[in-house]
Parts: sequence; structure tokens; C-alpha cells
Amino acid sequence: MSDFKVFPFETEKQWLKGRMIGIGGSDASAVVGLNPYKSNIELFEEKIGRKIPKDISDKPCVIYGKKAEEYIRELFKLDYPEYQVSHHEYHILQSLEYPFMQASLDGELVDQDGRKGILEIKTTNILQSMQYEKWKDRIPDNYYIQVLHYLLVTGWQFVVLRAHLNTEWGGEKRTTVKHYFIERSDVEDDLKMLLEEEKKFWEYVESGRKPPLILPEI
Repeated sequence: MSDFKVFPFETEKQWLKGRMIGIGGSDASAVVGLNPYKSNIELFEEKIGRKIPKDISDKPCVIYGKKAEEYIRELFKLDYPEYQVSHHEYHILQSLEYPFMQASLDGELVDQDGRKGILEIKTTNILQSMQYEKWKDRIPDNYYIQVLHYLLVTGWQFVVLRAHLNTEWGGEKRTTVKHYFIERSDVEDDLKMLLEEEKKFWEYVESGRKPPLILPEI
């Protein structure tokens, strides 16, 4: 029995429109005040239709990430043949228990024990050493919240996040590839916290009452 239902969209335009309804993976960090680009108030205003989300689809880093994804997924298959990897373009998964929670995955994994997991792919340009620090022993908070959200929607057991960190120094381009493995059983407390926060946030959306602003920790 699956924890979600699947909405397959034909085109990117329909898929993008479908993503507007409910809380998606990149929204989740804004709910808890951990999104560097958007506050929980801005997200609330988008969800009640008061504000139109900024279109960032023409930004070079977004175009790069989108085009690189399929190749990175293929590289992941070569590097980790022990996983079965599948991907469904323009699919939105919607939680059955909490229909306002949804997910669009970069890949679906099955490990050698038959357990299901999530593949998340990130490409980022590292412009200063401080940014690299954020990736040193863990993934940045906003991406951590994103994959927790996917675990909540799917009910699956693990996440593998593959990050391609691009740098350019002295005219030389380099890519560092890092892998982060997250087991559901290790993050149960964080999952509970996020679920409560998302439920609370969605109550604000449904009532039209503005939530209190959550300021990110400096």
C-alpha cells in the first residue's frame, strides 16, 4: 500500500502549475524559516494567491541544474550499480494522509534489500569557501528539510543526495562530487517536527490568517 498517489503531467507547464498547489519540497524549508531565498510569510502569500512566485527558470544556474540532472542520474547509476534507479518526468506525488504535501523526485531508488528510497540531485556553484563549509560534513539546512519532506510524502526508508559542487579558480573549473546517505530511522524526530510545522502552516493557509514570521538563525 503506497502512502501517496501519483499525478502524471504531460508537459512541464502543466507540472509547474500542479506544483503550485500544496507544499512541495523546495517550499518546506520556507515553512520552518530555513530557506535563504524566501520567508514563511512570502510562501504564505504565494499559497493564498496574494503573490506570484518569482520566475527563476531563466537563471543560468537553474538551467544548468535542470540540464545536468539526467546526466548526473546516469553517472549515479554507473557509480552505484547496487541501486535500481528510475525516474518519471513531470510526476507529482501527493500524500494520501496529508494531501497538501507533495513531491517531485529526481529519482526513485530500490536497494539490494528491496527497500525504497529517494535520489536527490544538487548542482551548485561554490563562489566562496564559506559556501563549501556548508557542504563539508552535512547538507545545507534547506536541502535537508527538502529531503525530509520527501520522506514524509513517500513513506520510504532512505535518501541518497548527490551533490556536484562546481568551483572556478584561476581559470580552472573543478567539480567535487559528494554523496550523503540519510536513513529514515536516524531522522524520526526531525520528521515529526517538520510534519507538525507543515500542518500548522497549512492551517494558516486554509484560514487565510498570516503566520508569525520565522526569522532564520544567523
